[in-house]
Amino acid sequence: MLAVLVRFLSLPERIVLLRVLFELLPTIPRTRVSSPQKNRRKKTKTLEQESIGTFQVMIGPPRLTRFERARIIGARSLQLALGAPPFIVITSVMHNPIDIAISELDQKVLPINIRRTLPDGQYEDIPLDVLTI
Repeated sequence: MLAVLVRFLSLPERIVLLRVLFELLPTIPRTRVSSPQKNRRKKTKTLEQESIGTFQVMIGPPRLTRFERARIIGARSLQLALGAPPFIVITSVMHNPIDIAISELDQKVLPINIRRTLPDGQYEDIPLDVLTI
């Protein structure tokens, strides 16, 4: 019904009508509320899994996925290209930062943890040396 009446109004009359309608709507206070997902975020690692010897991967496969591998190699090669020192001895076979990053990953010398997250907000930080490559 209102849409039919609005067709016959001019543009300034439509603006006045919209202002009146918006004033009738209830206002929501603009306070900063933290996300409920942040409040529910928990680690799934238990106390007995703190040591590497007894660590069990609870989320995802026990091996490094191809996506995680690509992300690690890309991030580490960028660090090497920007001047970060390598963790391994560079041989004559390694010509670019990508080759160095791949060999660092294969030797498991990178101090990196993989964070795997579930849709409900739970996550698990997995050390790189626990995962099979």
